[in-house]
Amino acid sequence: MSEDTTRYKVVVNHEEQYSIWPEDRELPLGWREAGKSGLKDECLAYINEVWTDMRPLSLRKRMEESKE
Repeated sequence: MSEDTTRYKVVVNHEEQYSIWPEDRELPLGWREAGKSGLKDECLAYINEVWTDMRPLSLRKRMEESKE
């Protein structure tokens, strides 16, 4: 198996869910760059570090409102 040398960028959607996307491809609709790019392992490590709450943003907001 050959080593994956593809460069990726970390992307995030309106629900603050993260993914990686090949650097040389146009972003899919609804996603924006999160400011990190590199090899797959580097990007996944970054996501693991910053995406600490897996709940979608809309759910977090609803849960916060129900506490008030």
